[in-house]
Amino acid sequence: MAKLYVVGTPIGNLKDITLRALDTLRAVDIIACEDTRHSLPLLSHYDIHAKLIAYHKFNEAECSERILDSIESGQNVALITDAGMPSISDPGAELISKCHERGVNVELVPGPTAVASAVTLSGLKASGFTFLGFLPEKSADKAAILSKAAASGLPIVIYVAPHDLTKTANSLLSILGDRSVTVVREITKMYESVTKTTLADFHCEERGEIVMIIEGAEQTNPLNSLTVKEHLSHYISLGMDKKEAVKQVAKDRNLPKNEVYQQAVEL
Repeated sequence: MAKLYVVGTPIGNLKDITLRALDTLRAVDIIACEDTRHSLPLLSHYDIHAKLIAYHKFNEAECSERILDSIESGQNVALITDAGMPSISDPGAELISKCHERGVNVELVPGPTAVASAVTLSGLKASGFTFLGFLPEKSADKAAILSKAAASGLPIVIYVAPHDLTKTANSLLSILGDRSVTVVREITKMYESVTKTTLADFHCEERGEIVMIIEGAEQTNPLNSLTVKEHLSHYISLGMDKKEAVKQVAKDRNLPKNEVYQQAVEL
């Protein structure tokens, strides 16, 4: 049975395409791409000559139906975008969803993504992050989505067009307050760069493909609102022995262990 292949393509350096992606693109009958003019250099470079059709955010609904009809008639279709993985801040989600609804097989052929590459390159030390893609244009929508994301306390990762970079930094400052920010530009390309700055003193070249990583807000331990004795009692009630509870409370509250121990003696 024919199927849809979701294929990742390089985000800059043409050599980053996988062998499996090349085999797939050479084997399918149709390649649906975001911009045929943009994809042609990559496909020509690797001697790939499948039929191309345009699949972008302005024709997703109509083109999804045409692609599904082609697959159901026995033609294999590969879906690619200008760079990276389809449906991650790029068209693709609607087609993939409709395939699942109609029982059409979907096979993933993964490739690089700017968000994962930027987080890796930034040296971010966090257990997770919140990815928002491109922010909404309207100020109210922007404030709403950022405020919701900020509530998690996790770092926030966004894509930014170069001409919007300084304006976006100013918006972030007004909504989130001053924070450290890492700007990763031109990933895998000749002028790849990582700039560490702050929202209040923002400086970075407005050029190229850009990913911004904004540090998360510091989270206050709710147990620190208790008295030291109440804090100790909480941990002891969870099964910690007194020595471990003293150690943990001292760490939570950034206090000397001796000071916490004196409180533990009185329990």
